Amino acid sequence: MEGTIPVTGLARQIAQTFVGARRQATAVRAYPGDLPPDLETGYAIQEQAISLRSDAIAGWKIGRIPPVWVEKLGAERLAGPIFSRLVWPSRASEDVAFPVYDGGFAAVEAEFVFRLGADAPPEKTSWTTEEASALVAALHIGVELAGSPLATINALGPPVVVSDFGNNHGLILGPDIPNWRARRDEDMTCETFIDGQSVGRGSAASVLGGPLSSLVFLLEHTAKRGRPLKVGQLVSTGAATGIHDIAIGQHARVSFGALGEIQCAAERATPRLGELV
Repeated sequence: MEGTIPVTGLARQIAQTFVGARRQATAVRAYPGDLPPDLETGYAIQEQAISLRSDAIAGWKIGRIPPVWVEKLGAERLAGPIFSRLVWPSRASEDVAFPVYDGGFAAVEAEFVFRLGADAPPEKTSWTTEEASALVAALHIGVELAGSPLATINALGPPVVVSDFGNNHGLILGPDIPNWRARRDEDMTCETFIDGQSVGRGSAASVLGGPLSSLVFLLEHTAKRGRPLKVGQLVSTGAATGIHDIAIGQHARVSFGALGEIQCAAERATPRLGELV
């Protein structure tokens, strides 16, 4: 996928800055180059950044593009990779510690997460919700850990978000939801708490078009990028209660009612010297 920034030029330099900052657990004080003007350019930078990582893609996050940007960008959603080292299982009644860049951005998001039971045909670029549903092995509760070394990432717009892995820094995967296909989206509710205070409520119906609509988007998007979804990959379908900023030392709890809950705590990120830059 090509954008207006040459793939081997500034795109790679921007990608190296972000991946290097993530590796060293340091903040990026300002965007390291011209802001990408469109999603294509953002994805060109993202592809360069993916090539610099040493771990596999375990899945993808989907984010909603703010309405003010939709007409300009011609899209309602964006995507970013979730890497295998940054996926944690939830623990019953225990915190999952997750890393936050000091001076960067961090947030928690209640999510409904698909786990695929089959490979997507690589040549298929158009999907229905029924076809997408047939690929799913399970639907889980989860928490996306949004995160970037750049504190202003969201304020700079969706193409910037896309360029730094879609502003993702991990996923906490909770238990699967029994008989999920027979449940109504609005009945799968959730509520997010930060340090004991409720900061947002929602349900699977809060995800634009519902979780399966997000999966359709991602199946088409990744196929067009030459990265068709694979069996076992995870698809974090979108924030169900909002995007909730969190700081080092704070605690979050996401309740999905009878479906379970996930607890987590933000800790200072440390350098990951085993990663490639």
